[in-house]
Amino acid sequence: MEESLQIKNQDKSDTIGDEVQVVEFILGEDKFAINLFDVREIVESFRITPMPHSASYIKGIIDLRGEITTVIDLKKVLKISKNTSAGQVDSRFIVLDESVTAVKTGILVDDVTSVLTVPVSDIDQASQNGAERTFILGIIKKSVGDRERSRKELIIWIDIKDLLTRAAL
Repeated sequence: MEESLQIKNQDKSDTIGDEVQVVEFILGEDKFAINLFDVREIVESFRITPMPHSASYIKGIIDLRGEITTVIDLKKVLKISKNTSAGQVDSRFIVLDESVTAVKTGILVDDVTSVLTVPVSDIDQASQNGAERTFILGIIKKSVGDRERSRKELIIWIDIKDLLTRAAL
């Protein structure tokens, strides 16, 4: 049985004033985020059919409601070790919007944790200051815990379209 979260893309703007909307997810032991409006839907994982003679980062294909969808193993693209986060056994597909890739594509992640609206002031964009252009848009500093025991959690905000273009999709 397949469950999904439909994401409505009404105005295609991923910013609201001085805020950014992102989908937060887990890969291995780290947290990442992509722009909300780069996401069409989030689907629970099910059987992937391997594609012979495809690139190493292509996990295979799935039949998503009658449409063939290519599944990208984002851990291979980002060169992340295969370890999943503690206790995590299920994975999810983040199905990307058609504006991101030319073919129907989903990325395989360990889990999707939330949809966040982040103030721009909570994003460190120092990672972009290098001479070479990077697919990292910034580091989101998310406050977790109550006021007395609050701490900052770091989330790597990536430009999924640029990353997949670099992976030669």
